[in-house]
Amino acid sequence: MAPDPEEAPSLHAVAADNLHYIRATMERAGSFTAVPGWGGVVMGLIGLSSAAIAWQQAEFRAWLITWLAAAAIAVTAGTVAIAIKSRAAGIPFFSRPARQFLLSFAPPLLAGALLTQVLYATGSVSAIPGMWLLLYGAAVIAGGAFSVRVVPLMGLLFILLGAVALFSPTEWKDFFLGAGFGILHIVFGAVIARRYGG
Repeated sequence: MAPDPEEAPSLHAVAADNLHYIRATMERAGSFTAVPGWGGVVMGLIGLSSAAIAWQQAEFRAWLITWLAAAAIAVTAGTVAIAIKSRAAGIPFFSRPARQFLLSFAPPLLAGALLTQVLYATGSVSAIPGMWLLLYGAAVIAGGAFSVRVVPLMGLLFILLGAVALFSPTEWKDFFLGAGFGILHIVFGAVIARRYGG
């Protein structure tokens, strides 16, 4: 049975539309990163504010509480930013890039939380700032393996900053933490927001 001559162009149009949809979906998925740019900027502002507040604390316990509270606020801000970015890109919140990032990012942070408790309990508190920066950098590199190239670069800079912090005077701890959790987040967050859609 010969095909209807009017049907052939419509099949061709449908196939072309399907190819266009597939190509657009792949491009969107390839350029999407679960790392939120504007969320990074907000997290950086939280980091800078925390450095200024923590620097004024006379007791280490108050200093530690300041930074732990900042971490909780920053995690909340980052999670909200990921949700907003995912929605704007039309990608589910628990999309594959977001799940891969989270599963790679979380273990070094868990290790940091446990080591913080151990270092605090043993009185080795001078190592905490450098350890935080090192493990956060490791988390960013691990999560960034499934993201755009700029993310692992940010993680590497966190590790370098943490290494220097470990061998620097304790009085400089808020400078290093502010530089990492503040300035690096702001700079790289702005780059990600500009190049990779928020």
